Amino acid sequence: MIARFDPLLPIAEVLAEIGRALEAGPNLVLEAPPGAGKTTQVPLALLDASWRGDGKIILLEPRRLAARGAAHRLAAHLDEAVGETAGYRVRLDRKIGPKTRIECVTTGLFLRQLQGDPELKGVAALIFDEFHERSVEADLALAFALEAQASLRPDLRLVVMSATLDGAAIAALMPTARRITSEGRAFPVTTHHLGDDSATWIEKQMAAAIRRALADEAEGDVLAFLPGLGEIRRTERELGGLADAIVLPLHGDLPLSDQDRAIQPDPQGRRKIVLATSIAESSLTIQGIRIVIDSGQRRVARFDPATGMTRLTTTKVSLANADQRRGRAGRLGPGTCYRLWSANSERALAPQPAPEIIEIDLAPLALELAAWGIDDPSNLPLLDPPPAAALAQARELLRELGALDPSHRITAHGRAMAELGLHPRLAHMLLIAKSRGLGALACDIAAILTERDIIGGPGRSADLGERLELLQSGGGDRGARARIQQAAKDWRRQLGIAAERDGSRSEAGSIVALAYPDRLAQQRGGKGQYRLASGRGAELALDDPLSRESYLAVATLDAGQKSARIYLAAPISLAEIEVDFASLITSAEQVAWNAREEFVEAKRERRLLALVLEEKPLQKPDPDLLRAATLDGIRQMGLDVLPWSNTARTLRARVAFLRRVLPEKDWPDWSDDALLASLPDWLGPHLTGMSRRAHLDRLDLHAALTDSLDWQQRQALEQLAPTHLDVPSGSRVPLDYETAEQPVLAVRLQEMFGATETPRIAGGRAPVLLHLLSPARRPVQVTQDLASFWKGAYKAVKSDLKGQYPKHYWPDDPLIAEPTARAKPRPR
Repeated sequence: MIARFDPLLPIAEVLAEIGRALEAGPNLVLEAPPGAGKTTQVPLALLDASWRGDGKIILLEPRRLAARGAAHRLAAHLDEAVGETAGYRVRLDRKIGPKTRIECVTTGLFLRQLQGDPELKGVAALIFDEFHERSVEADLALAFALEAQASLRPDLRLVVMSATLDGAAIAALMPTARRITSEGRAFPVTTHHLGDDSATWIEKQMAAAIRRALADEAEGDVLAFLPGLGEIRRTERELGGLADAIVLPLHGDLPLSDQDRAIQPDPQGRRKIVLATSIAESSLTIQGIRIVIDSGQRRVARFDPATGMTRLTTTKVSLANADQRRGRAGRLGPGTCYRLWSANSERALAPQPAPEIIEIDLAPLALELAAWGIDDPSNLPLLDPPPAAALAQARELLRELGALDPSHRITAHGRAMAELGLHPRLAHMLLIAKSRGLGALACDIAAILTERDIIGGPGRSADLGERLELLQSGGGDRGARARIQQAAKDWRRQLGIAAERDGSRSEAGSIVALAYPDRLAQQRGGKGQYRLASGRGAELALDDPLSRESYLAVATLDAGQKSARIYLAAPISLAEIEVDFASLITSAEQVAWNAREEFVEAKRERRLLALVLEEKPLQKPDPDLLRAATLDGIRQMGLDVLPWSNTARTLRARVAFLRRVLPEKDWPDWSDDALLASLPDWLGPHLTGMSRRAHLDRLDLHAALTDSLDWQQRQALEQLAPTHLDVPSGSRVPLDYETAEQPVLAVRLQEMFGATETPRIAGGRAPVLLHLLSPARRPVQVTQDLASFWKGAYKAVKSDLKGQYPKHYWPDDPLIAEPTARAKPRPR
């Protein structure tokens, strides 16, 4: 075994330094740009290290494609076949043998190994490749490995390799870590900005850019970055009719043979146009690439704790992503990069991509933490802590699935789930379905949910059962079907299930519901409209075969703003729901205000979370519950719904007046807000037998408010804020407390003759505001100083009134005149 090192690769200059660093200490952070050769040269350089002994070197890669590619390049450098000194282990595929000393392993698969064997027997070193991608699995694997190193394996070497991430932050997590930087020697890449930031479809922009690049550049293959599979397919269609070039897609769902076609040179010598997702940003070496065309977009999964759902979002790349993509054009020689955005918009790009731990569903992370025995993630050496809300929601889901106990400790069921290496929802589904004799069917369903859809194209139905039938009959997309069949076979092997078939299409709904109890859906309103058990709305296309089903078990849907779109589901019967989820079904009396019908609705409900499975009217609801519901209806409708009589309004105004002028006294607050807040106290006792809006018309609000005052307050109210005042004429005149800040006494001027002072109330604290009226009861003077009025303005007012009302009594001296409610005083 003689490794063929490439002295022209930039990493060659620091290989000796890397060797010395790992001889001196166990931890190393290596910063090297794309194309430096770190993925192949570093593992080979460590094969002969004295500390390795017979231990293996595990090279951790973020994706299956990267792990396989790294193993093939390592084997080529060793002039061996894959599976001899260098091999790989990925889900559904492995090539290793008894002589294998370098294993290229996906990070997710390595986590299973680490959880099962924290001591990592037989492992000498772990190399974390492409750590700058910041996947949750890589963050966790490094944190767990550091803990294992500290407590069990002080001799274990840990090497973290990153192309764009700040190495100082990583080194801070690793005790006594050395930092080594390889500057790199990438060839110059000429960059062109083609975009005008218009709304043109990205596929049309990409196809036009590819045609231009082929015309402008005489040689070299093209690597075009697009956000996802849909854009790749549409761009491929836009490129129809190209001569002397072959268009090849490259994404994670491709069969291995098709992935190899995109990576290797074309056997017929044609120029390759590789349409790739971000999978091609790093790790992979695609031979012949001299031209990169970057859409500037990538697709990421983002979890929304508010909805409990993950959605795929198309976002702009970061500057670090864009630089990595551009660097692909300069690995073999001078290259060219075309960017489908403007130079001005580039300044708005984020420097680095967001770490996955803050954006995705954390249920897998929460299960890994529990399996490792960690309750508080702050005790782990993580670059970024998981968001508290998302972690709490993840743990709640795991408790519902029986994976965690109330103290976040893993259960036996949870440990079995963790060993499967699937999302906890699907792992739970497989284990429970197996216990029911439906494990093989559950494996098929899990594979359908995790691999590319077997039915392609727009307008496809959401029926999971249709996919199961195609899987059995050999229909649908051949490549997708093969991957689904292989995945299902692998899970049957893991679970020890011999049978390939053990259930039927009709049982798919009950199996899906095991994984997604919160996505049980009940038809509501019109065809295709559903309510999820989580409380959210969801919908199907009207022409979908499932749109008439009363209940659905929903597997996949988007996180729409108002109503989520259902993409994959299976029918489920009410009887199945009642059997499978009996522990979640509750029965309770529901007495609540129906805002639409404006009455108290009293019924007995059987519910599964937000779904009402059955409801019946309550014949004799609890009077207290009826009263509380009616009060709630009044709160919703507002105080104006109550029958406010003049006497009730006046009572409120009198109390409000005393509250203002006598703040030292404990007069109640009868403002709208305060009355609404205290409805049960003052109005509740008067609502007996009332359960509809129409019933409220019978209320006596004056009595209700008066009853809320104690005896002393009622007595004081009559004395301090009387409803009427006796005036000199003998009349009893009402006081108006509502139209002004102070009470108004509107009285005809003649009735106040002989009065020398303005009347006062509130124990003499407050004068009333006199509205002195003409015989026709029109205001002629407003004053709160009657004595000054008699002395001053009365003379002019008298002259004016005498002209208008000559038959009335208008004395020269009002202080000695006899007051009268008539035109003239009665003869004595």
